[in-house]
Amino acid sequence: MPRSSTSAEAATAHSFNKLLNQHKSSSRSRSAADVEESMKKLRRLILVDGIPSADPTLRPRIWKILLRVQHVSADMFLEYVARGPCEVREKIRNDTFRTLATDRGFKERVREDMLVRLLDAFVWRNHDRHESDLGFTYVQGMNVLAAPFLYTMPSELEAFFCFAKFIEESCPLYVQPTLEGVHRGLKLLDRCLKIVDPELFAHLRSKNLSAEIYAFPSVLTLCACTPPLDQVLLLWDFLLAFGVHLNVLCVVAQLLLMRDKLMESPSPYVHLRAFPPLDAQPVIGIAVTLVRDLPADLYEELVRHPYAVDHH
Repeated sequence: MPRSSTSAEAATAHSFNKLLNQHKSSSRSRSAADVEESMKKLRRLILVDGIPSADPTLRPRIWKILLRVQHVSADMFLEYVARGPCEVREKIRNDTFRTLATDRGFKERVREDMLVRLLDAFVWRNHDRHESDLGFTYVQGMNVLAAPFLYTMPSELEAFFCFAKFIEESCPLYVQPTLEGVHRGLKLLDRCLKIVDPELFAHLRSKNLSAEIYAFPSVLTLCACTPPLDQVLLLWDFLLAFGVHLNVLCVVAQLLLMRDKLMESPSPYVHLRAFPPLDAQPVIGIAVTLVRDLPADLYEELVRHPYAVDHH
């Protein structure tokens, strides 16, 4: 790496650390408005500079702040683990061995038993909780949603509490047995694409290609199914900072980045079967600009689709 970019990374890491230290002290002693102000600064820094890899402690600390995970209970986690296999263990095992199977770095850091333990514990946790309208068990895609947390967090314990908070609060409808949030997201993807690029939308439609057909894995896993993992993590920094709903626009952005190929191709599905390797920065840049092109009511629907039970 050239020296200039290394020193730029170091400077960015310094800015993040300074902000995190302020946030820590402000959480203890300052008003909610001050805490929100430091969250705003943090989000802006993520958008403008991205979380630098120069300091490997940054991402886990930032994800915990964004998810508002303040306390993790080892006793509680160990109690779930001690219960052993949950009732859907077989379903979990059918998926876990395939999780990010082609990513060597992931396989070296996250063993299959860690994934199984976390998912078992999550099912047990929700076995005991009755205060929410939505129940949770293990569903398809959850293994891939758990993977970035196990890869990023320094311990299984922290990964578990971050994953649980994320699933239960950020995208509960994505993991209902019907995958309701995912199907809503796919319908919204078609509507957004029709507005931002009617020509591309019409071309795909003329080949009977709706988002349900080509974008299901990308919406289901919040793009974590598209390697490489380091780019997935950069995209997730953005989604955790600004909202899971923006993943729909990140998928639209990926379509726009391969627009020429899709428009020229007599069978565009060939290019959509496996998306090109993820390049987070341009995808985020395009997604942010697309927000401005959407009618307010459609954007509002987009914001609510991962978690709001009431409207269809």
